[in-house]
Amino acid sequence: MTTQSDTTYDVIIAGGGSAGVAAAVASVRAGARTLLLERHHCLGGASTLRNVSTYCGLYTLEATPKMVVGGVGAEIVQALSARGAITGPLRHRGVFAVFDPETVKAVLDDVCEQAGVHVRLASQVIAAGRTGDRISDVTVAGHGGTRDYHARAFVDCTGDGDLMTLGGAGHRYGNPDGVNLATLGTRFGGVPRDVKVSADDMAVAVAALDPSARTRVTKDRSVTVRLPISGDLVCYLASVDYDARDTAQVSAAEREGRRQAWIYLDALRTVPGCAGAYLISTGPEFGTRECRHLAARRQLTWADITARASFDDTIALGAWGAEWHDRGSFVSTFDYPPERTAYEIPLSCLISGDTANLFAAGRLADGDRLAGAAIRVMGTAFALGQAAGVAAALCAGGGAWFADEVRRELVRQGGIIDRGGIRPVPMA
Repeated sequence: MTTQSDTTYDVIIAGGGSAGVAAAVASVRAGARTLLLERHHCLGGASTLRNVSTYCGLYTLEATPKMVVGGVGAEIVQALSARGAITGPLRHRGVFAVFDPETVKAVLDDVCEQAGVHVRLASQVIAAGRTGDRISDVTVAGHGGTRDYHARAFVDCTGDGDLMTLGGAGHRYGNPDGVNLATLGTRFGGVPRDVKVSADDMAVAVAALDPSARTRVTKDRSVTVRLPISGDLVCYLASVDYDARDTAQVSAAEREGRRQAWIYLDALRTVPGCAGAYLISTGPEFGTRECRHLAARRQLTWADITARASFDDTIALGAWGAEWHDRGSFVSTFDYPPERTAYEIPLSCLISGDTANLFAAGRLADGDRLAGAAIRVMGTAFALGQAAGVAAALCAGGGAWFADEVRRELVRQGGIIDRGGIRPVPMA
């Protein structure tokens, strides 16, 4: 039997990736009864479902990196470290950490359970009700049918903007000057731990493919990482230009990406020491880098970042560069932030401009082409999610709430909201 307490919450968060988990935990810690909805059967989003095994955005890109993410994100990094399941910081173009995805699943389960988050997996948001300028409820589909949930505030962390779209909130697809390309993460086994496989090695191997095979793949180079427990090799090469809102295009992309993965395996097997390589997994979901953005009260721009702008409502620090993967050429570029150090991110780019009780985080945050490409990564998503969760909890509490209250609560929860709070970390 379903009771009102089973279906009524202060805050509902759609999407259980890095941003969604941080938002949910932060919301509970700010005093809100919180429901986290995830359409898959585990938490983690890209970190557990897309073979994206690198936390980017945790550290500045300086010669001596500094960690810019505190709070929930730092707790998750610490829990992974205690289990020997994270390695870093490491450097390619940026500075990142590499983690074991199965351990991430366990850690996120523990963090949510210990905080008191109500988690519903296998729960897809399929509709949202709206009253005036507010979302009032969501309809969720599961294997047992549909159920309606009500809340005072909502956070969209779906990555593709499902909740904001269904709830009638203002949004846009990508940016007028481009949409970031998607790539399918591929995980390979059978490569001995003492064999080094670099981006250059893969580029040489791809170039040496039979011409008919070479024309059927897209990228020729990417970062290659070793998972900390298994030693498996993960690459980000197979790419397809598609619109993530179109299921026909997504279906075709998934098929095409898997075809490319087998060709990349052929290339990998030609790298010295890798003859016994085999494909462990693709995805299992394609890595969409950009879909919808919230039409927020403010758009963060690359000009803001390059000017090292300060904001009255800063709630997080970013550190990743503008990592752009071109849809036409399949070439990637990386623009560094000034001095390769931290920059400020305002709360206003997470607050809907036309829906009073809706917030967003992760790659849904309102950024222009290059700013969006910089703040979309999972390390930064922890910080943005935590801010959105706190803001939603305060919004649900009724009465007036302001950025200063959000900032104070974030500091109480261990968040880092100014450059004075960052400290150097040794390179691995």
